[in-house]
Amino acid sequence: MAVVSAAAALDARQRDPRAAIEMGRSALKAARAAGDAHEASIAERAIGLSLRELHDFEGALRHLRKSIRSAERAGSARLAALARMSLAFVLSNTGRHQAALRAVNAALPDLRGADAGSGRMQRGLVLHYLCRYDEALREYNAAIEVVRRSGERLVEARALNNRGLLRAYTGGLRAADEDFDRAAALYLELDQELAVADVRWNAGISASRAGDVPRALTMFAEAEREYRRLDVPRPALLINRLELLVSVPLLEEARAAADRALEDLGGDLVLARSEALFHRARIALLEGDLDLAETMAISAQKGFRREKREVWEAGARHVELRAAYLSGRRSRRLSTAMTKVADRLDALGWRVAALEARVDAALIARDLGDHRTALRELAVAGAARRGGTAASRVQGWYAEAVARDLAGNARGAQIALRRGLVLLDEYRVSLGAAELRALSGAQGKALALEGLRTAVAGGHAAKVLSWAESWRAGALRMTPARPPEDSGLADALAELRATTADLEYALSEGRPTTALRQRQVRAEQRVRDLTRRTSGGGSVRKPPAVPDLAWALGEAALVEYVDFEGSLLAVVVAGGRASLHRLGPADAAVREIRLLRFALHRLVTLPEHLDRAAVRAGAEHAATLLESRLLAPLHRRTADRPLVLAPTGLLGGLPWAALPALRGRPVTVAPSASVWLRAATSSLVPHDRPLLAAGPRLPAAPTEIGAIATLTTKATILVDEAATVDAVAAAMDGAPLAHVAAHGSFRADNPLFSALELADGPLTVFDLERLQVPPAKVVLSACDSGLSAVRPGNELMGFTAALLGLGTRTLIAPVVPVPAEVTTPLMIDLHRRLPTATTPAQALADAQAAYMARGDTEFAASVGFLTFGA
Repeated sequence: MAVVSAAAALDARQRDPRAAIEMGRSALKAARAAGDAHEASIAERAIGLSLRELHDFEGALRHLRKSIRSAERAGSARLAALARMSLAFVLSNTGRHQAALRAVNAALPDLRGADAGSGRMQRGLVLHYLCRYDEALREYNAAIEVVRRSGERLVEARALNNRGLLRAYTGGLRAADEDFDRAAALYLELDQELAVADVRWNAGISASRAGDVPRALTMFAEAEREYRRLDVPRPALLINRLELLVSVPLLEEARAAADRALEDLGGDLVLARSEALFHRARIALLEGDLDLAETMAISAQKGFRREKREVWEAGARHVELRAAYLSGRRSRRLSTAMTKVADRLDALGWRVAALEARVDAALIARDLGDHRTALRELAVAGAARRGGTAASRVQGWYAEAVARDLAGNARGAQIALRRGLVLLDEYRVSLGAAELRALSGAQGKALALEGLRTAVAGGHAAKVLSWAESWRAGALRMTPARPPEDSGLADALAELRATTADLEYALSEGRPTTALRQRQVRAEQRVRDLTRRTSGGGSVRKPPAVPDLAWALGEAALVEYVDFEGSLLAVVVAGGRASLHRLGPADAAVREIRLLRFALHRLVTLPEHLDRAAVRAGAEHAATLLESRLLAPLHRRTADRPLVLAPTGLLGGLPWAALPALRGRPVTVAPSASVWLRAATSSLVPHDRPLLAAGPRLPAAPTEIGAIATLTTKATILVDEAATVDAVAAAMDGAPLAHVAAHGSFRADNPLFSALELADGPLTVFDLERLQVPPAKVVLSACDSGLSAVRPGNELMGFTAALLGLGTRTLIAPVVPVPAEVTTPLMIDLHRRLPTATTPAQALADAQAAYMARGDTEFAASVGFLTFGA
């Protein structure tokens, strides 16, 4: 009976490790009672390997060493060798690779047939950890050949899984996927559920390396659900998902994951901890925290050096050197070090990192005047444009552009930069989810800035506008992709609403909320995971030329603000031509916007009995300074014209109507000239039923909706309990007008969860993205609902971006907190004017002019509203 129990425990270790431990202990007890050292060895090995599955590495090592001793007492060289192989596996997991290699080398002479195949696989795994990839591949190939002859399907599945992972890291992505498919099929036949989840996770790594972000996220999410279902922790695997998050980059999520990993990955998980340090350094680098990046990279290098992981050490060294380069350091020593690390990464198979390091080496050499070295490195890097992942080809085109520029071929350099950006747009549109499209725009920064730098130096307004547009709100130039109806997203959003409602109730009752907040975090992650699976495709609109804009503008003027190397520029298109204007330092405008927003907030929140004169004076002072900085230099080109403003991200949240020259003047705000032109020329045909909806806990909202209802016909009116998310979304779909009066919340940490509060919970940006036909015109009287989070490339995320991206022509919403009881008269007057006004912007400007004259509070509330789109 003990023999069967020990063997069964060993077989169950990946299927149900906790049950396997109990089976192993039972078998071990029986074996000891019978004095059966042979069975005791098998039982100890089963327990040790099961503990390894649960990440109890010290316990695993203890039992595996006992397994070796029991096998030696039994006189079984084979059992001792098998136990040594298992010991080697766990030693490698804990970074003790040389000890692992000694253990597996000691085991191999005593193994025959399928056991020998298993031993070769284990040796391959140790070599894999040591980054000796060619040797590891030879061992895996030999192992697979041996075990196939002997019919050992379980060992074959493990070897295929390991070989697939090796191929994923060394560029053989198609072959890797074939290995994973075969391994998963074998594990399924053998009823190894946990192992199937591991294969799915590894397939996610392969997809990540191939640049297929939606598939990678899907595979990781499916594997994580299996791990939770089986109640088996896999903390080290978080690192692979972290690598993907950094590559997009999803920086906020990546930073949180890295910090959590550094807290959780202690003790024996040294390999994963070193990798977490490495990725935390990369995140700091992308966020501009160069001191932290350097510190983390040095710490990661020390860990990799101890673990004998040469390629990882070289990768961390590159992050350290890049931090030095970005901080402004230039020296021949730095240039030489960067070239050496590029060569090491190339030789060790990390092609993408090697490419980045080689471009950095070239840029340092260029800055030092060593054009010969720069051109040599760029020639190697530029070859990447001909093949590989989209990220590599984009980097290759950047290298080619810099090389052409150094060679005096300015026109060729511009062509190369354009090709790189077009390639990046093609990749981004394939991602599907608006979030991934927006955030991946950061990858085009070097290309766009290089082109913009050349255009600014030449003083050519049309070229400056063209380059600014090429890297501004690019995700909104793409055909919107909607999640499939059967994705489970509707259920996930409903669960999130229920959880949010429970949380709000608990807060109001003073009850504990820790568990509910954790549930809310999980629900939000589920929504994000499902949305990110959205299939991509579609087209990308080209940035418009000046003649196209001039035709669409008519008598209006467009002003596009550009943040360039700390200074503000403006390109004005009016009267059929473009002009370039330099407006001074950007940080001064940012400071004045903060002061203006603060003063307006104070004006609407101060108690009635307190004097507002000083606060109003502060608001007027800040508004006047902003006008002198942003509008006065453009007066000759823009005077007496309706305005279309395309502000850079630094000017986001500016209530433009507060500026004296813009009071009572029709002004439209758009993320870019491209987005404005699309909205202005939209052929969207809505149905004929407007939507009027009021959210809860807002006493003025039903009054507002009731009054507006008398000014419209055929409207769908949803108030009180009728104003649920599903009902509002259904009525909003294809509506000519949607007006929603509700509490609003802007989530700076995660703008896609910005929300309007309705009867059954929040209507989020994710709900809007499910609309089949966007409403033509939207009015939101909720606080901050016009605010957007700005990401690299002036990519916007929030209600404004979602609606304009879907095709809504016009959005009227506030960018400051506004009390509903104060703004209700303004909203009613706006709707009274909309049918007869020449444009929505004119209707809003006239309503604001009439309302702001009533007093300080009315002034502050009214100027917070903007017209977005067209």
